[in-house]
Amino acid sequence: MFQVSVEETFSAGHACADTGGKCENVHGHNYRVRVTLEGTQLDTIGLLVDFTRLKQVIREIMGRLDHQFMNDLEPFKTVNPSAENVAKYFYDEVTRQLKDLPPGARVTDVILWETDTSRAPVPPGGLVVGKR
Repeated sequence: MFQVSVEETFSAGHACADTGGKCENVHGHNYRVRVTLEGTQLDTIGLLVDFTRLKQVIREIMGRLDHQFMNDLEPFKTVNPSAENVAKYFYDEVTRQLKDLPPGARVTDVILWETDTSRAPVPPGGLVVGKR
């Protein structure tokens, strides 16, 4: 089994509705996201996925969120921008953009850290995203 992971960071603000606490107020985080892919086969040049390509995909997704108030962006206008839902967003977007991986290769997990000690992992197959 082959596995590759890439980590990147970005900063964004949000407000999590209906939490009953201070997180309902506008606040921000310095996020870290790790995307892991795994597969049993490599492509014709011996790669599961080129690190540069995976970084480009992740950075493009991050570019939509970086230094933004996520509640004003799709899909977070209707879905709470919780760590779990932001991690799911990365999972869905990376999976959508990397359609030409070697046979059997897939995104196995995404982990999003809101802080150094608080993280939300998305397992294979993703999660059901709840409405606000």
